[in-house]
Amino acid sequence: MEKETENLEDLKNLTAGFLNTLKPNSDKKDIYTAEINFLNYYELGCVITNMLKLCILAIDQETHKVIETDKNSSINVGLILEVAHQLFPMDEFELLTTISQKVNSDFKAMPAV
Repeated sequence: MEKETENLEDLKNLTAGFLNTLKPNSDKKDIYTAEINFLNYYELGCVITNMLKLCILAIDQETHKVIETDKNSSINVGLILEVAHQLFPMDEFELLTTISQKVNSDFKAMPAV
């Protein structure tokens, strides 16, 4: 039991430095928030517009309809990829690597039964 408590404390200390992508919502239990950074409202609008255009083009293969109705019809893929990059949880992947290494080293250190 003491070893389990020690392992749990190690895990809590380990996760404290890595689990940064999702922040607990103070108002609602079991709800988390991920932060996306924008320069201003215009950039937010561009991201939303480009995501919607991309979805429309993915659903409706007749792209000429979108192009005819929208003067600025090109999709800024770079902007969408930038948002996706902000959402990618690198700290969490680093944590998973550390946990995996720790588990594997602990497993190898266990005596054979």
